[in-house]
Amino acid sequence: MLSLLFYIYTIVICTLMLILSAIVFAVTAPFDRRRRIVHEMSRLLVNMFYIVPPCWKRKVEGLENIDKRKSYVIVINHTSMTDIMALYFVPLEFRWVSKREVFRIPFFGQFLVLHGDIAIERGNGAEAMRKVTAQGRKWLDRGVSVSIFPEGTRSRDGEIGRFKAGAFVLAKEAGAEILPVVMDGTDTMVRKNRTFRWRNTIKIKILEPVSAERVAAVEQKELADEIRERMIAALNELRSK
Repeated sequence: MLSLLFYIYTIVICTLMLILSAIVFAVTAPFDRRRRIVHEMSRLLVNMFYIVPPCWKRKVEGLENIDKRKSYVIVINHTSMTDIMALYFVPLEFRWVSKREVFRIPFFGQFLVLHGDIAIERGNGAEAMRKVTAQGRKWLDRGVSVSIFPEGTRSRDGEIGRFKAGAFVLAKEAGAEILPVVMDGTDTMVRKNRTFRWRNTIKIKILEPVSAERVAAVEQKELADEIRERMIAALNELRSK
């Protein structure tokens, strides 16, 4: 019963915030090329979603590793759809790279469109790479970070899988730093029967960024392997606490 009520609450606030976001976008689009206000409204929506259940907690480590004046290619481990919402606890403006199917989800997909997030077709690797680099560079040049799940899909066992090339090609071509982020607890919020687990903690750890100079100097596969190993170690540390 509580889960049903919370779903109704979620639908109501999503509808309200989607309408308000669309209005704000229409009004601010001529002078807010970064879509900063729309992004902050989404952050507000996420906080409204998480603040109601009293035993949902969140812990964020490594905020000192962020320079808000910079834009990054953010790479995150992926275990749940709620990973997307949880990243709003990181105080950066960002755009998501997501598969086209996510943009078709009611409410959620419309928010992604308003934000200017990047939709890719996973069945066409060359076209997806072209779109990620072209649109990703556009946002990075505007001072907005780009968030990518480097595994390309959700992990089945919760462990960090092999990385695909997209995030690292984008960082190299854009001359951007890479900001690794690991999350734990996003996959335990909702049970398999779609009811909510009312005691849950999301843990987020922001690692030290990889400098643009190192991104440029290191071969792509070596760079991906190096960052993946750092993220595995950080995730294990996060889970041990």
